[in-house]
Amino acid sequence: MEAYVFDYGEWKLKKLPDPEAGPGEAVVSLKTAGLNRRDLYIPARRGNDREAVVIGSDGAGVVESVGEGVSAVRPGDEVIINPALRWFTKTGAPPEGFDILGMPDNGTMAGKIVISAEQLEPKPAHLSWVEAGVFALAGLTGYRALVTRGRLAPGETVFIPGAGSGVATFLIQFAKALGARVIVSSRSAKKRELALGIGADRAIGTEEDWQEALADETVDLVIDSIGEATFNRSFSVLKKGGRFVTFGATTDDHVDFNLREFFYGQFDLLGSTMGSREELRELLKLAEEEKIRPVIDSEYSLAQVGEAMEQLKESTQFGKIAIRIDD
Repeated sequence: MEAYVFDYGEWKLKKLPDPEAGPGEAVVSLKTAGLNRRDLYIPARRGNDREAVVIGSDGAGVVESVGEGVSAVRPGDEVIINPALRWFTKTGAPPEGFDILGMPDNGTMAGKIVISAEQLEPKPAHLSWVEAGVFALAGLTGYRALVTRGRLAPGETVFIPGAGSGVATFLIQFAKALGARVIVSSRSAKKRELALGIGADRAIGTEEDWQEALADETVDLVIDSIGEATFNRSFSVLKKGGRFVTFGATTDDHVDFNLREFFYGQFDLLGSTMGSREELRELLKLAEEEKIRPVIDSEYSLAQVGEAMEQLKESTQFGKIAIRIDD
């Protein structure tokens, strides 16, 4: 099979042996995969002196074969990959042994993947293959941050800095489905317009004075994944006693903030990472009921993953970047 790999310091398309299912495992013939920002960080985290690892955390396809002891799925089943490995029940933090698919385990940018059958979920019927292939990582990350950690309630207002990421486009749709008011920010007028088009109630510019722009709003919850560039600005618009959830740091991951203002404000500061299988199943149910779909920015073939990664580096996308495996 062909696979897109990071191999001894080099990105390349490489022929690899077809995988075989062992006990408890299934082989999935992949139709689509999704690119995520974590794929860009593999060189720094893996180093240049190790053999090929197949990148990719998201994917969808058809079960080709199963190993001994597998009964939950069978050949011919249409499935999506749950990239949150070995995290099954909703807990306060990931359990020992948790990891994200796509390093150190081989990921989804390949013709096939062998994976524990426990990591497979039925493909939602309302999603196309392209939509299913980009759903799980960003969707699960956003759902846990918004619902489990953020405790969003109907009628509340949530502020999401950075409107164009895959997670942000899910957050907007989830929050609206749950009856909330949604405010986003972006430096791009086009992204602000697109965010309003998928349900955001208000979109402000990154360059604006946020306290002034949102003086007439009561922000109950902030979901931030940008880090140092927006952290204190986001806190400045959050109501006293409000909740602040952070799940990423696309700018500097070290921030300074006024501790006295924080504890006098009675804020809740919450971290979040990915989510459990239990939360993914809750999310899939919500998506089915509300017909929520990923926002697809662009599609590339497996041979074009390098081009797709360049687009992701530039952060020009609005929504998800999909990879067509079966071209």
